[in-house]
Amino acid sequence: MNLSAQPFPTRKNLPGSPAPGDIFPSVCVVIPCFRVRDKILTVISGIPAWVRLIVAVDDGCPENTGKYLKEQCADQRLVVLQLEKNQGVGGATLAGYRLALKEGSDIIVKMDGDDQMDPAYLVRLIHPISAGMADYTKGNRFLNLDSLGQMPLVRRIGNLGLTMLTKVASGYWDVADPTNGYTAIHRSALSLLSPSRIDRGYFFESSILIQLNVLRAVVTDIPIPARYGDEKSSLRIFRALVQFPVKLTRGLLNRIVWRYFVHHLNAGTIFLFVGSMLVTVGGLFGAYRWYLSYSTGIVQTAGTIALALVPLVVGAQMLLQALLLDVVDRPSLPLSQRICDDTVRNYRD
Repeated sequence: MNLSAQPFPTRKNLPGSPAPGDIFPSVCVVIPCFRVRDKILTVISGIPAWVRLIVAVDDGCPENTGKYLKEQCADQRLVVLQLEKNQGVGGATLAGYRLALKEGSDIIVKMDGDDQMDPAYLVRLIHPISAGMADYTKGNRFLNLDSLGQMPLVRRIGNLGLTMLTKVASGYWDVADPTNGYTAIHRSALSLLSPSRIDRGYFFESSILIQLNVLRAVVTDIPIPARYGDEKSSLRIFRALVQFPVKLTRGLLNRIVWRYFVHHLNAGTIFLFVGSMLVTVGGLFGAYRWYLSYSTGIVQTAGTIALALVPLVVGAQMLLQALLLDVVDRPSLPLSQRICDDTVRNYRD
């Protein structure tokens, strides 16, 4: 079934719509472009007619993709942004996001220019957002067994490892395939993100997930198979497995501080604080007594060992409880349903 051939959709056929007959929200597709000159025209030509704005961002591409598009593409919806210096996929996408918000787009889709992301699935991707069920959606190749089997083995292994790490860092335990760049976001959620905290490189999608969790945004995975052709991915999985853990750890600590100690004080805050203190005190005391025993040869008494073990065990249990609360504490009401004024139309630089 060719979804891209469908007529301009309306809300009347979508579940959860407040007003039957309401026109579908304004949709913009942002395409960061770097060394995709041979694919970009094919990508743009496949974007459905009901998409009102297409923003192609030439990220300092040595192939001059932006100039090429201005000369070769006659699509009236297309706006080309030219970045003088390469800013990475995240930096290019943010530039496209800014323009999309200024143009009044309600839903902004991010699609790569390498033709791996089938535009036929745009309706599926944006439907939860347009129906008021989610703030952010992303493609998930793992939900389609045929697509998963087509994925190169190296990518499959790397993605599985990054998925687990990203679940912990982002707090979205039911979301997978974190490196999937086929995403859509509602303007209300996008406007609340802090651009300075968004990674400009391939950690872009993961850094957005971490911020969205702090904001209590609703994120949904959408089963969308990828298309693999003769293109070469510039993302090196094994290098990412080395670099991403450092960034994910930093992101996890940042999320814990902002969510549990600034924005949302709750039972998890107590378990995290008290548990961390007990583990730290028990660990330091135990290490100190072990050093004394090692240096003097005097065996520590059972009571002394218990003084170290009890806070360690209790603290570990409290941290596990905090982890459990983090897993089950999922937002249910999208930001787009909570924000009803025009302030979301002002993007913070």
